[in-house]
Amino acid sequence: MALSISLVVLLGIIVVILVRTGYQRILPGIAVCLFGFFLAGTGIAPTITGAVSSLTGWIGSF
Repeated sequence: MALSISLVVLLGIIVVILVRTGYQRILPGIAVCLFGFFLAGTGIAPTITGAVSSLTGWIGSF
């Protein structure tokens, strides 16, 4: 749980920086956020969560 909150905070900071610098526009950013929100409600969400967990575990092993 703590890892997912940290990841959300990190990704949120990256999105804010991208919007502020002009590399990401607001409407496409909202569309991507909504896509992620609705993707989390599908059957593939546990697979994505497992992949992110294994990737962060692999990175943490260094």
